[in-house]
Amino acid sequence: MRKIELEIVALSHSITQTHSYAVVLGEVNGLRRLPIVIGGFEAQAIAVALEKMQPSRPLTHDLMKNFMNAFTIELHEVVISNLQEGIFYAKLICSNNEDTIEIDSRTSDALALAVRFGCPIYTYENILNSAGILLEDPAGKKTTKTTPAAPSISEHERGGDDNLGTLSLEELNTLLQEVLEQEDYIRAIAIRDEINSRKSK
Repeated sequence: MRKIELEIVALSHSITQTHSYAVVLGEVNGLRRLPIVIGGFEAQAIAVALEKMQPSRPLTHDLMKNFMNAFTIELHEVVISNLQEGIFYAKLICSNNEDTIEIDSRTSDALALAVRFGCPIYTYENILNSAGILLEDPAGKKTTKTTPAAPSISEHERGGDDNLGTLSLEELNTLLQEVLEQEDYIRAIAIRDEINSRKSK
């Protein structure tokens, strides 16, 4: 199965859900985006590495990298290998002087390590097809944001999770683009899932 390379294009705090974050992976040389909901600690771990900050004491993922380096274990790539019931699964492809092994990992932890090691991130076509979002604007640039600007449209206009079922497919697609412009990827995930559930019926 062909692997598709991804890169971290945004780290977004949810506008509508407190303590929710999304790391947004973009298809290299493509317009598809793969938003993944992560916890606050994991978001911090990724942000610290992206911004090349040096904490006074090593964070958990820094400790893991130091441990791997001490025992000459290299992280070659991260593969987001599966999606089951809305949960992403990842593997770390590592090697030492003798063997190459795959290690199961939470996706958020795998991404935090990928940033620290500077290794590529991959997924498969079927995962991008089922969970990805296609951006209409080809001029997207690589950004990292933890506190996006306040939305210019109200919650009533955008609709809460409870009334997504009352919107038509066309309205959902329009709403999805509006939410993506506001960089509320948590909300975009809910809308995307509603669209996908309609198409599968």
